[in-house]
Amino acid sequence: MPLVNTREMFKKAYDGGYAIGAFNVNNMEIVQGIVEGCKELNAPVILQVSSSARKYAHHAYLVKMVEAALEETNLPIALHLDHGSSFELCKDCIDGGFSSVMIDGSHLDYEENVKVTRQVVEYAHAHDVTVEGELGQLAGIEDAVNVSADKASFTDPSQVQDFVERTGVDSLAIAIGTSHGAYKFKPGQKPQLRFDILKEVSDRLPGFPIVLHGASAVVHEYVEMVNKFGGQMPDAIGIPEEMLREAASMAVCKINMDSDLRLAMTAVIRKHFAEHPDHFDPRQYLGDARAALTELVKGKIINVLGCANKA
Repeated sequence: MPLVNTREMFKKAYDGGYAIGAFNVNNMEIVQGIVEGCKELNAPVILQVSSSARKYAHHAYLVKMVEAALEETNLPIALHLDHGSSFELCKDCIDGGFSSVMIDGSHLDYEENVKVTRQVVEYAHAHDVTVEGELGQLAGIEDAVNVSADKASFTDPSQVQDFVERTGVDSLAIAIGTSHGAYKFKPGQKPQLRFDILKEVSDRLPGFPIVLHGASAVVHEYVEMVNKFGGQMPDAIGIPEEMLREAASMAVCKINMDSDLRLAMTAVIRKHFAEHPDHFDPRQYLGDARAALTELVKGKIINVLGCANKA
């Protein structure tokens, strides 16, 4: 099966009241861990790559690893650029085999965001590639994205219809209280998502797929494991999974998760080193990490996304 774009994937998700997991990939073990979990539960998946991941692993290696995953699983897989910062970067990924791209103009003023997003859409659609745009800014730090809390802003629902009509985007990332990184809320702060904004956006854009970024739950089990085996991650707090499941039952068709993958991988590797100080073969500790990612992804499919047996 070749790579798919997100058009049909999202239509099925919207109609079915579930979401597709969009997991960031950086190396072979991460790709393998994700797709094995999806294969076991027969779930479609979006493997997404940031600009930092392209610099780290190189575009060609990432594309070939995803092509290998397609061959091995025969699942519907979209290869997506996460947080594309420019037309040039999006074009490079489109020309290089990606089936979906995000152009993130959320840091620009509204008219500039419309302009660059439309430019990407015109080029992408000519190559049968789908495009995700963004309105509103999430706080937090992840790879090249670094937005302070005072610069973050919720999506203005009054802008969404105009933005979608003028740009032609296929999906829209909105800001309703999620954030990037592992420190989404302060200790004692009750996690909240603005479901009223999501509801108003979906009312204004009936049938249109919405995307949530910064949606890792920051699994407490792995935070404890990191800290137990020498790490320092005090006060790491994520988005409760039941809130994400509610969003997936509404208009949200794509839920992005990266920090949970990083956290699980780091926790298991720290544990492996502590329990096996004689080990020096990367296959030993990376094998444990890969297995942990598979179980993590299966849990997300069942408890958050609801996309088991939807491939």
